[in-house]
This record gives sequence, structure tokens and C-alpha cells, in this order.
Amino acid sequence: MYKVFGRLQSRASRVLWLLEELEQEYEFVDVGPHDPQVLEVNPSGKIPVLVDGDTVLTDSCAIMTYLADKHGAFTHPAGTPERAQQDSILLALVDEFDALLWTATRHMFILPEDKRVPQIVETSKWEFDRNFQRMGERFRGPFLQGDKMTIADILCGHCMSWAKGFDFPMNSETLRAYGKELRNRPAFQRMGALAEN
Repeated sequence: MYKVFGRLQSRASRVLWLLEELEQEYEFVDVGPHDPQVLEVNPSGKIPVLVDGDTVLTDSCAIMTYLADKHGAFTHPAGTPERAQQDSILLALVDEFDALLWTATRHMFILPEDKRVPQIVETSKWEFDRNFQRMGERFRGPFLQGDKMTIADILCGHCMSWAKGFDFPMNSETLRAYGKELRNRPAFQRMGALAEN
């Protein structure tokens, strides 16, 4: 059984969502960064952390890639053009969605108050929306690459929920409708129900 360390309101939710999609058993350890339990398995103290037997993995995208490859689902086979396109979308989302959301989040409430720059939040919102519209133009439907849902869709769905929570503009009707469909998936609903337990 897998063990996942993290908070539901963090990048750990991406890993939990994928595990639900894969219908894998897992234990969720609800802890924040630098918790003693996290430090035992990851000296950097960062979350999420996935433990699979003797293997300890960090970084949500690396964990999702590992799980998708291991179970042969929610991914395209390595060495194929489809996998290269999937990786291209995944990396674009990390750079153009996730990085901007994380930068804005830090300047909203994580950094010491005297280190926060409110203008960075506004610039991040503008840049996020520009990138969001571009991803909407790239969208094939019903998922990012077409008929097959991949880990890129989970990353995109998580980032959209994050953006919605912080009132980021998302001016693409296509992607907003797609995000709603993702949030209606049974696996997403089961992952979200962890907050009630």
C-alpha cells in the first residue's frame, strides 16, 4: 500500500486524485511541510511525499509520472510522440500555471510581510490568464490531448481549482467547462471527501 504525506489543500491532492483514479489503496498522512513525520522521510521537509515500500519520492509531478508509468494508465507510453506531447503540456502547466500560482501565493501570505510585493500578485494574475487562454486554444477535448485523460489533466485541474480559490481570472469558456467536468469525476469527489474524514 502507498503512503502519502501532505495536506489536501496542497500539491498532495494531485497525487491523491491520481491514486483514486487508479483505484489504488493508500494511507493518507495529513501533515504539513516540515512536520516531524515528513522530515523522517524527506529531509527537505517538503510535501507531498509518496512512500512505496522502500522507495521515497518527492515532487507531485514526479510522483504522478511514476504512478502513471507503473500502472500503465493516465499516460502515454515513453518514447512515443504522444508521450512527448503529454510531457510538453505537463511542463508548460508547471511553468505557466503552477509557478505563477505559487509565486502569487507566497506574496499573498507565506513570505514575511516586509518581503511581500503586491504588484507581483497582480502581474501573476495577468500572466496566468494570458497562459490560460493560450492553453484553451491548445485544448483538443474532451481532455487536453483529446480522448485520453493523462496526468497533465490532473495537474491542470488542480491548478484551476487553486486559481479559482484565489480569484485568478480564467478567460477561456472551453477550459472552464472542462474544469467543471474534471471536478465532477468520481475520483476527484472521493479525493475531496478526505477533508470530511
